[in-house]
Amino acid sequence: MQKPVLVIKLGSAVITNSEGKIDEAIIKKLAEEIAGLCKIYRVVLVSSGAVGSGKSFIKNYKGTLIERKAAAAVGNPILIQLYHQYFSKYNITVAQALCERHHFSNRSQFLQLKETFLEFWNNEILPVVNENDLVSNVELKFSDNDELSTLIAIGFDADTLIICTSVGGFMNDEKNVIPVVEKIDNKIMSYVSSEKSSLGLGGMLSKLTFTKLATSLGIRVIISGLSGDDPLRKALAGSKGTTFNAKKSDLKSRQKWLASGSITLGGITVDKGAEKALLDRKSLLTVGISKVEGNFLAGEVVQLINDEQQIIGVAKVRLDASGIADQIKKKNALAAHSDDIVIF
Repeated sequence: MQKPVLVIKLGSAVITNSEGKIDEAIIKKLAEEIAGLCKIYRVVLVSSGAVGSGKSFIKNYKGTLIERKAAAAVGNPILIQLYHQYFSKYNITVAQALCERHHFSNRSQFLQLKETFLEFWNNEILPVVNENDLVSNVELKFSDNDELSTLIAIGFDADTLIICTSVGGFMNDEKNVIPVVEKIDNKIMSYVSSEKSSLGLGGMLSKLTFTKLATSLGIRVIISGLSGDDPLRKALAGSKGTTFNAKKSDLKSRQKWLASGSITLGGITVDKGAEKALLDRKSLLTVGISKVEGNFLAGEVVQLINDEQQIIGVAKVRLDASGIADQIKKKNALAAHSDDIVIF
């Protein structure tokens, strides 16, 4: 049988020390454990840490966008060399895969990406993924590697996504890790702090947002730390971190691709009548749209948002942002066909 896909996301805070440099002891421990998991899973490793590895080479580093791009370009080969050094002890070759948003939003490019990863796995090569910071346009960047790892998990129909964090799991108000979350509802969201680590771009709100997307599409998500022995195996067994159980999903691969390429290009807010129609698998008409955000083009995939500002799905639109805005409340133009809509 084909091995299931496991995506492991490592944030900057879990693999670097207080100075932002890679902690080789962590990489050594991870290499040993992931080498074992590669016998059971097709593994994708999404790793932050490039900026932290390279920023000491940038004079008077202040953290501007251009400085981050330069630091990432310096740090990426340093990071991949460390992974090569420690994984080679287990006869595992690593491949660097620097991704950009169009690799997911463009169907043909995504299929090429998928074929390349299949070639990696067929040759027992471990893909180590990061964003291609050097050339990524600020408007089309992934919001962080939580998003990138989620898009990979969805696009590759992963069984499980492990998001490794410095806090060890998702905590309640008493700072106790919640072992299992069946549904991300208002109570769960009330525990979220807006704080983020000093090294990372994301935070727990980011992790929950993408966890909700992944679980709605049939992927189990685990948020866990890396302390102690065999942290990844313990997380997979449910004895460490927080497991967010997946919902049953019968979406086709193309529909999952629609969801995996969609985030942050733009958004359409729909009224209650349109929301009900979408839930009944109907097309989206402009008369049911109350707000348009972003500067998207016809043929691009955007978020669908309800009156309560909840993301309810995505749609590949037939009109661009200005075209939809011009048609709002004027006539029943087709904004997105039902075949090009995925409701979470």
